[in-house]
Amino acid sequence: MDGSDLLCGRPAEELHPGLRVSTTRRLALHHLDLAAALVGVPATAINGPGVSTDTALLLEAMLSQLAAQELPGPGGALLGIQLTLQAAPELEEELTATLEVLAVNRESGSVLLAAGITGHGGRILAHGNLTARPPATLVEVPRPERPAILLQQHRHMDALLARAAALPPMTTAVAWPCDHDSLLGPLEAARLGIMQPVLVGRADAIDAAATAAGASLGGIEIVEAATPQDAARLAVSLVREGRADAVMKGSLHTDELMAAVVARDTGLRGARRVSHVFLIDVPSYPKPLLVTDAAINIAPDLMAKADILQNAIEFAQALGIARPKAAILAAVETVNVKMQATMDAAMLCKMADRGQVRGAIVDGPLAFDNAISLAAARIKQIGSPVAGDPDILLCPDLEAGNMVAKQLAYLAHAEAAGLVLGARAPVILTSRSDSAAARVASAAMASIFAQSLKGGRGA
Repeated sequence: MDGSDLLCGRPAEELHPGLRVSTTRRLALHHLDLAAALVGVPATAINGPGVSTDTALLLEAMLSQLAAQELPGPGGALLGIQLTLQAAPELEEELTATLEVLAVNRESGSVLLAAGITGHGGRILAHGNLTARPPATLVEVPRPERPAILLQQHRHMDALLARAAALPPMTTAVAWPCDHDSLLGPLEAARLGIMQPVLVGRADAIDAAATAAGASLGGIEIVEAATPQDAARLAVSLVREGRADAVMKGSLHTDELMAAVVARDTGLRGARRVSHVFLIDVPSYPKPLLVTDAAINIAPDLMAKADILQNAIEFAQALGIARPKAAILAAVETVNVKMQATMDAAMLCKMADRGQVRGAIVDGPLAFDNAISLAAARIKQIGSPVAGDPDILLCPDLEAGNMVAKQLAYLAHAEAAGLVLGARAPVILTSRSDSAAARVASAAMASIFAQSLKGGRGA
């Protein structure tokens, strides 16, 4: 095994004053986030002189790591550290940690090391002493592969909420908000300034849900409806009459609300087929991911997929992505006449070339691995402008889309919010099992898209 693949713990007889080791690391945001998570407080600026607790932990950890790996190395033990924190590091600053042997006490079997961390231009961030006990004999261990640490953060969703809160509150007809989460979601969105809800349903049931949740309905309009079906029809009519900008699903069934939305003469049909999009914030993915369709179109044909894709493209543009990248998913990345999803993907790409699908960079068929991972695409020798960097995942059918979205939520710790597109107004279609927070995020999606529709975009 090559020496670079080994970590060596050196006994006291191999140590002498002046022996020195160092390591350099660029301070990234995720380092600060991890330190903040460990101390249990957010990484914030402190008042007055000093170094914040999370930053202090980060600097001490850098020295402890150097002691564990290099001096004295594996098999040794850290007996104590005395560190004076002189200045806080800056984001993206290169930090150099250094340990130097000052004295070796062979009777006690300990070693005293000078410890220091410097930043850009050699400015001193921390200095002091570290006392360690070297191993009794030489220790050599394979250098382990460092595990990836995933912080469960949702900055994309936070940015979505902040953007929606800066817009005028969107008047929203909420159909049948008669249980805890379906009521608290719009009330929380109202508190954040995202929504002005109009609650459509049985007033006594809404009042009971508010009482059980300890929530106030002060200043909230209630429109009486006897049944969920009546509530859906009334909510849609409020939008048609210009009294609301969007419709939101409460605790009724999806088909009850969508029947009112797509009703030919009294609904909100637009120029294209309606479809659903999930905005998914995956902690390990660098940007929001749109997954479509996972809720409405069960087995879409080619032309339905074209509408679904165009709807998602226009929503991505409303989010500020001028030319989104769309991956057309299938089980494989090659066209196979026996697999309709691959045929549809190839035709959608040609439709995009000819302007029948507009405003996006489209590629497919792509399997999920080479759609998301550029490394996987390179291994399979796939040259693609989309692979590894999609904004949109167009799934072959509802079952596949639903599985993708829910697997990301439950296995990848993603946060998801959903919206129906293609109608004359946004339709906030949440699951009855969704939390109030998910409903608020979906309301934020609707607010941003409604503002875009007013600006002239959309169907």
